[in-house]
Amino acid sequence: MSSRVTGSSIHEGKLLVHIAENGRSFDLDCDETTLVEEVMQFIENVAGINFNDQLVLCLDMKLESQRQLSAYKLPSDDREVFIFNKARLQSNSLPPPPEQVDIVDIAGPPSPSSHDPHPLDDALDPALKALPSYERQFKYHYYCGHAIYSRTVVKYEHCERLLREQMVQEKAVEVARGNLDQYYRLINQNYGDFMKRYMQQNRIHSDLLVNFGRDVEKLRSIKLHPALETPNCKCLMDFVKEENLRKSVENCTSSHKQFENKVLQFKQTFGEMKHRVEELLSTKAFLPIKNLEQTIKEHQRYINEQKSIMQSLSKDVNTVRKLVDDCLSCQLSSSLRPHDAVSALGPMYDVHEKNHLPRMETCDRAISKLLDFCKQRKNEMNMLVHNYMQNITYVSYLIKDQKLQFPVFKEAMAHQDNLFVDLKLFHGIGAAYRACLAEVVRRKANMKLYMGMAGQLAERLATKREVEVRRREEFLRAHSSYIPRDVLASMGLFDTPNQCDVNIAPFDVDLLNIDISEVDRYAPEYLAGMTSKLEKHGSSKSSSTLSNDSSHSAEAVDIAAGSCKRYDSEDLLDVSDLVEIAGTSRLEVENAKLKAELASRIALICSLYPEVEYESVDDDSVDRVLKNAAEKTAEALQLKDEYINHVESMLKMKQMQCVSYEKRIEELEEKLAKQYVQGQKNSSVNDAADFALLSGKEDNCKPEYVSSEVHMPCISTTESMDEVSCISSSLDAKLGRFTAHTGKALDGVDENMLDSSGLPNPQLDSSMVEPHREEQGGHKDRNEKIVGQLCLSLTNSSTAESVPSTQDLVPCNSAINPHLDSKVNGDNLLEIQNELAEKSNQLNETEMKLKSVLEEVAMLTRELEASRNLLDESQMNCAHLENCLHEAREEAQTQKSSADRRATEYSLLRTSVLKMRSLFERLKKCVYSPGGVAGFADSLRSLAQSLANSTNDKDDDDIAEFRKCTRVLADKVGFLSRHREELLEKYPKLEATNEQLRNDLEEKINLVKTLYNKHQLEKQSSTFNYDLTVVGKSTNSSYVLLVILVQANKEKISFGRLEVHEIAAFVLNSAGHYEAITRNCSNYYLSIESVTLFVDHLPNRPNYIVGQIVHIERQIVKMPPPTSTRPEHDRVDQLTSDMGTNQLILNSGSAANPYGLPLGSEYFVVTVAMLPDTKIHSPSPS
Repeated sequence: MSSRVTGSSIHEGKLLVHIAENGRSFDLDCDETTLVEEVMQFIENVAGINFNDQLVLCLDMKLESQRQLSAYKLPSDDREVFIFNKARLQSNSLPPPPEQVDIVDIAGPPSPSSHDPHPLDDALDPALKALPSYERQFKYHYYCGHAIYSRTVVKYEHCERLLREQMVQEKAVEVARGNLDQYYRLINQNYGDFMKRYMQQNRIHSDLLVNFGRDVEKLRSIKLHPALETPNCKCLMDFVKEENLRKSVENCTSSHKQFENKVLQFKQTFGEMKHRVEELLSTKAFLPIKNLEQTIKEHQRYINEQKSIMQSLSKDVNTVRKLVDDCLSCQLSSSLRPHDAVSALGPMYDVHEKNHLPRMETCDRAISKLLDFCKQRKNEMNMLVHNYMQNITYVSYLIKDQKLQFPVFKEAMAHQDNLFVDLKLFHGIGAAYRACLAEVVRRKANMKLYMGMAGQLAERLATKREVEVRRREEFLRAHSSYIPRDVLASMGLFDTPNQCDVNIAPFDVDLLNIDISEVDRYAPEYLAGMTSKLEKHGSSKSSSTLSNDSSHSAEAVDIAAGSCKRYDSEDLLDVSDLVEIAGTSRLEVENAKLKAELASRIALICSLYPEVEYESVDDDSVDRVLKNAAEKTAEALQLKDEYINHVESMLKMKQMQCVSYEKRIEELEEKLAKQYVQGQKNSSVNDAADFALLSGKEDNCKPEYVSSEVHMPCISTTESMDEVSCISSSLDAKLGRFTAHTGKALDGVDENMLDSSGLPNPQLDSSMVEPHREEQGGHKDRNEKIVGQLCLSLTNSSTAESVPSTQDLVPCNSAINPHLDSKVNGDNLLEIQNELAEKSNQLNETEMKLKSVLEEVAMLTRELEASRNLLDESQMNCAHLENCLHEAREEAQTQKSSADRRATEYSLLRTSVLKMRSLFERLKKCVYSPGGVAGFADSLRSLAQSLANSTNDKDDDDIAEFRKCTRVLADKVGFLSRHREELLEKYPKLEATNEQLRNDLEEKINLVKTLYNKHQLEKQSSTFNYDLTVVGKSTNSSYVLLVILVQANKEKISFGRLEVHEIAAFVLNSAGHYEAITRNCSNYYLSIESVTLFVDHLPNRPNYIVGQIVHIERQIVKMPPPTSTRPEHDRVDQLTSDMGTNQLILNSGSAANPYGLPLGSEYFVVTVAMLPDTKIHSPSPS
């Protein structure tokens, strides 16, 4: 394998390899079968990078040493290989050495010497003697210029090489950044999936723990069905062992909290890692190479200028050489004498000395400066790449550390699921019980439907048997005359199909005796948890559960619902045909079908509830579900409005038709009455006796007709208007026969009426017609309109316009027999009366149907109003959810800003910590040095002296401050070691004193308890006081007893760890400061502002102060500042905000020591507010 250092483009069959740390490039002649290992070995030989320290990358792929280049589609024109040195990526690796540029020094020509003999040196003419000297000088000038030009070109080539190497380093950084970005995206995606699963699991487990008590009460309150009760099982709670369950809840609660804390810690560390990665990826790790490239291109003009000067020098050398050759050959023209030639060479010499050579030197210096600048930029780039790659390596280690946490947490999540199995089963007892009861109801209803379908099958088979029997009988009748009966019998053609008996063996005989109405009684709906779920999540959760949403969280619901629908459709396939089968009415069949459907849906909801209750619904899913629900609701309401409008328009149309019918009936009544009267007159003229007979018949018919009207039964019928039209046709025929006896036909009958009598009106619905009903009675004035009522059946169509005139009905010169005419009229009258009664019944039925339709419209209106109210409620829920979503986003933005600010603060602090770490390591070695206290003091003094001797002006302020602190600490430790022996001597005395104080304190406490009990007995009213004994040190070193009286309606005084919003008591100590009274915590002092607040209105300072805490400031006693003043801005104050539920502490590194505490001691400055109705007792002046 051969290679060459290059910066040119890649050729076919060559592999271009770049070294990331210095930007060097190598062209390797290789093919696809070459192993990556061979490339790495070659780089080890030529670049000095150890084989095991090489990291080979191509784009976003890492090349394995055992594989061939063809596995990575190499070699290729559009792919480059970058090799990183792992040793340089370590945090403790040395920085890259400064860039060295080796320039071969091209020696200049020797000075021209006149010792070299020349033919013209012995010339008599002085001008000719000068020509050799000019020739030597011009050659010297040319060689000097060539040396300068060669050095300049070499320097310029080095500048271009450094630029190419920087461009390679920039590409290498981009490759490393891309590799890190890919690694980070992968781990970030894993983290997102883990947190999504964890949040869902955490919400499920939290709900199980929070709702455990409510579930217990709920199951305990649900009594079992009487048929299911046993002595040991009265309610649903008896299904489980409560003691074991509560132990399981305790274990789950403890494990849940521990796991939650671990996840919070993991989330914090991952957030820090994420901040580091994003900050590193957003940092620009290279210098602007474009400017350097442009600068190098601009310096190309110096090379071009040197080239032009070299051409001029070469031309002048050729000129003087030609003059010398001409003089030697005596070929000078007569016009050009030697003196003139020499005089022309003088100015050229001056131009060389004063212009050309100095200018070339200037160009060379400019290129030298450019080379120095390129070296500086290259060194800076080397350092940037070195630091950036180290940061990438460190961040990669952080990412890898976080990646190793995922399997642990996944295993912990599986363990959590195993712990909560019993709670999940317990939580689903209620829903399972309700589902079982609903399944009992469904099976009972399904059994009735099953029996009905069996009866239907038997009837169908019986019908088919009858058809087959008739067909066989017809066949035998047709062929028995041709074939003898015995032959037919031999053929077996006399057999008949047997009867089919459908028998069903009894099943489901042990089902619980319960109906659909009793399901909610024994297992209320809240057992399934849907009501509480809706109250918790609004309508969005139920909508996403019950709607056919396409999201992955509802797949189980969709599958189960589809299977339920499939079973229902299979079971109830022929239910619509079960009309009065085997003593079962259609209403009973429909009722059984609805019961089965309702019970099936209840069982489905209860079965799906454990799966759907805790499904993960994010903000997008909630919005999508709400949007779909709103669209479906709006679409349903729109369809309902359209249907209502359609029904109302139909009602209006039928009412208009009824009104037109009424008007037409009234007109026909009048015309028929006139016709009848005219006929009566004509009949009386012809035969008075016959008229009397006819009148008698009419009188006999009237009561019958009236009776039929009064006692008309309300029979339900479904006859359509075409039946009425057919009856009208028959009446028209009868009317034709009636007029035929008079001698003329009905020439004036309306054609439209005649047409409608035979054809049904397609726009008329008999169920929508409002009948016209007349009040009927026994009044005599109505008797003359009986014939008019008779024509009601003739006027069902509103298109009839006219009737024949009375002249056409009964002519004056009629030749018909009066007796026969009267008999025919009587028969026709009776028939018309019967038809009139039937039509009256039909009108009554139509009126009843119209009323039912109006009731249905009213019901639809009420349902519409309820749907509108439901839509308004859904819109309000949507608006509430949008507000909640907006608030959550704002809160998330606020938290994100706060997290970014804390991350920035953490980054600054960590940078400072890293600088001080090495110094603290030395200090740690000094602390852990053997030799006891004396050895520690000596080693610390040696450390301080060593740091003082290594003082450097380049050290930053932190190191200088650490050096000063170490020196002071050494002094203090020496002082403390000496003071330690004194304290050991005082310790026995202090023990005795403390024992005495402890005895005094017990006596005082007993006294306070006695006084408190006595005070409780004396005061039984709304206020009470309690005494507290606190021992503090007075100014004269004696102990005093302080009894603090607090009003009964106030909070109790806190004597433990003081927190914000609690009440504290402060006693005046010997130093004149107010110190808090606490049991185990000390060094709580009242702030100067609070003291001023309480003391300003009193003549003397009180012995104690009681107030409500509003602020606590934590401080540490530090060494006082040295005599040399430091700038104020060099002080670093650390502010830590730790906000819990009821505590806020501010840390400030103040150097003041107002309370005379030892160095390093921790104390707290408390700010309190006055309590209402608080009396401060100041001591009486003595």
